Amino acid sequence: MFGRLSALTGGQTPRAGFGWSSKMAEREETGPVLSGLISGTRVATAMGWRPVETILPGEKVLTFDAGLQTVTEVNRRPFWISEEPCPRSFWPIEVPVGVLGNRDVMHLLPDQYIMVESDAAEDLFGDPFSLIPAKAMDELSNAFRVPPQEGFEVVRLHFAADQVVFGKNGSLFFCPARRNVLDFAGSDRPEDPMYAILSIDEARFLAARIEEEASAVPVACRRQGVSGMPA
Repeated sequence: MFGRLSALTGGQTPRAGFGWSSKMAEREETGPVLSGLISGTRVATAMGWRPVETILPGEKVLTFDAGLQTVTEVNRRPFWISEEPCPRSFWPIEVPVGVLGNRDVMHLLPDQYIMVESDAAEDLFGDPFSLIPAKAMDELSNAFRVPPQEGFEVVRLHFAADQVVFGKNGSLFFCPARRNVLDFAGSDRPEDPMYAILSIDEARFLAARIEEEASAVPVACRRQGVSGMPA
């Protein structure tokens, strides 16, 4: 389900890309944190699987395309700081084992982008690799919103360039070079983006197709691991 990304740069032009507005990136965030990794998520590092909240700048994390890369910045924030109840539209999304080929349950923030690979993506868009926002999972029959646990943090890892990192739960998380995934601005797209990103409608349709593919795979096989994942 997940695999190497080389097809993205094999002479095909990606459909879209991330660009970053420095003015937006420098602003202080005051609203809910809807992108990043939930504290407790374990990622692959030079020292093995570690909770993302324990990683510090200067340490090395295993990336999808570039091997071990040095973390240049770590941002940590509480998920929800208001005294008011957290709106359901902000709740994390729970993706059970195997829905996207994942070997463990995934908990994802709505605007966090993950890398997926599937035959359906290649059939639909011409390459098997795509970045989709987690909120595209809302259309899946087996994924659902769950109320946030009290006090959990959101952690963002950043590198000198955009990277995708391994989560032990079977997900591949996009980590931008700059601070905020929500700062994506179409006018600032790089001319040659590293990763392709689907529109929300494309992402929802693709997620449904991947769910259909995964449902045909026995659960025991889904738990054995994800292609390209470290053991």
